[in-house]
Amino acid sequence: QVQLAESGGGLVQAGGSLRLSCAASGRTFSTYVMGWFRQTPGKERVFVASIVWTGGSTYYADPVKGRFTISRDNTNDANTVYLQMNSLKPEDTAVYYCAARSRTTIDWRYWGQGTQVTVSS
Repeated sequence: QVQLAESGGGLVQAGGSLRLSCAASGRTFSTYVMGWFRQTPGKERVFVASIVWTGGSTYYADPVKGRFTISRDNTNDANTVYLQMNSLKPEDTAVYYCAARSRTTIDWRYWGQGTQVTVSS
């Protein structure tokens, strides 16, 4: 059973940094794409960033380009995806979700429970 567990959220001042982690387990992710999404109350969940597990190609939503960096650690059986968030803005405040999908589909099948990020002005 696939499980994605986020951690690292919290409260930070504008201009600060946070690093989110997503511990992935339950299968081999070598053929998967891992992603981060975020959601604010009353709005749809939106894409933030993604990384191809094998190869490491990354893609970012325009609002976070140049400020956020997605990476993964697949050494020593550690299946962890990170989202390094720098120069945070109040509008980055949201619940952040880790997600996974097969490279052969656009359907994000697996989701974590989310972690709250709050950026104060």
